[in-house]
Amino acid sequence: MRSVITGTGSYIPNVVKKNSDFLNHEFLNEDGTPFDQENEVIIEKFKSITGIEERRYAEAEMNSSDLGSFASERAIKDAGIDKEDLDYIIVAHNFGDVKTGSIQSDMLPSLASRVKYKLGIKNPNCVAFDLLFGCPGWVQGVIQAEALIKSGIAKKCLIIGSETLSRVVDPYDRDSMIFADGAGASVIEAVEDDENSGILSHATRTDVIDECFYLHYGKSFNKESDQNINYIKMLGRKIYEYGLSNVPMAMKTSLDKCGIDISEVKKIFIHQANEKMDEQIIKRFYRLYKTKVPVGVMPMNIHRLGNSSVATIPILLDQVRQGQMEGHVVNPGDVILFASVGAGMNINAIVYRY
Repeated sequence: MRSVITGTGSYIPNVVKKNSDFLNHEFLNEDGTPFDQENEVIIEKFKSITGIEERRYAEAEMNSSDLGSFASERAIKDAGIDKEDLDYIIVAHNFGDVKTGSIQSDMLPSLASRVKYKLGIKNPNCVAFDLLFGCPGWVQGVIQAEALIKSGIAKKCLIIGSETLSRVVDPYDRDSMIFADGAGASVIEAVEDDENSGILSHATRTDVIDECFYLHYGKSFNKESDQNINYIKMLGRKIYEYGLSNVPMAMKTSLDKCGIDISEVKKIFIHQANEKMDEQIIKRFYRLYKTKVPVGVMPMNIHRLGNSSVATIPILLDQVRQGQMEGHVVNPGDVILFASVGAGMNINAIVYRY
C-alpha cells in the first residue's frame, strides 16, 4: 500500500507587491535607528540575496482559510475524488486567520474545520485538524498522511499549506519584504502498487537548544509603535547557517533510507525561503555524494511569489504538475525530493517516486 499524491491545487493571490513598492518605506534597525543606506540600495541588496523581485498579498476580504479552501477545491477536482470520501483534512499554517487591519491570530475554530466548512463537507468521519510546524508544515502534513495511510486509519487525505504572512509583518523591518501569501493543497491516497511509487522514505528533526527562537514573535523596530503588538521576527544569519549545516544531512538521511542513488533524483522541491540559501543547500547536498548539481534539478518561483511559508512547496509542485513552470516537468517513474526548514527549528525531507 503506497501513499500517492493523486491531485494538487493552488491559489496565488492577485495583489502584486513589487520591490519598488517599498521605496518609500521607513526601514529601521532593531534598536530603532534608521539605516545609513538609501532604500534603493537596501532593496537591491535584498534582491541579490533572496532573489525576490515581487510577491503576492491576499485580497483584503480573503483570509488564510479562504485561500486554503480555494486550493483544496482545485486539488480535489484534479484528483477526481468525491470530497465526502476524505478521511482527514490537515491544514499547515502558523498564524491562523488574520483579518485585514488586524494583527490578532484567529484559530478558533481551527483552520482545518473552517476549510471543511467552506468545502461543504458533511461527512462527520472526515477529521479536520491543524498542524503548526513552521515553514516545513505542509511537508510534515504529508508525512502525517503517510503514517495514517500505512497504519490503515485513512485512505484519502487532503493536506493544505496556507498563510497570509503579509498581515503579521513589521513594516519597519526590512525582512518584511521576504514574506508573502498563498496556499497549496494535495490529495494523498492509499494505492495498491507494486511499482514502488509514492512516498518512499522521509526524515524529520527538531533543534531547540540554541535554535528555538531563530524565528519568533517580537516588537516593532519602531519604538514609538504599540509595543504590546508582536510581529514575525527572524535571525536571518542564524537561520542561514543552520539551514546550510543541517538541511543537506536530512535530505541525505531520507534518500539513504530508501536506497535510491542520487543520480535518480530528477527534481528537488525545496522551501522557497531565500534563493542563495536554497542554492547553497542543494550544492552541499550533492557534495555529500561527491557529485555536481544537475542542471534544472531545482525549480524556483520565489522571484515572483516570495516566501509564503507552508505554501511554497505545494504551490511549486502544483505549478510543475500543471505545466506552468517553463523547463520543468515530472514524468512517471521520476524520483523527487521535498525538503524544508523553518521555525522550531524544524527540518524535514521526503523521497517520492512520481
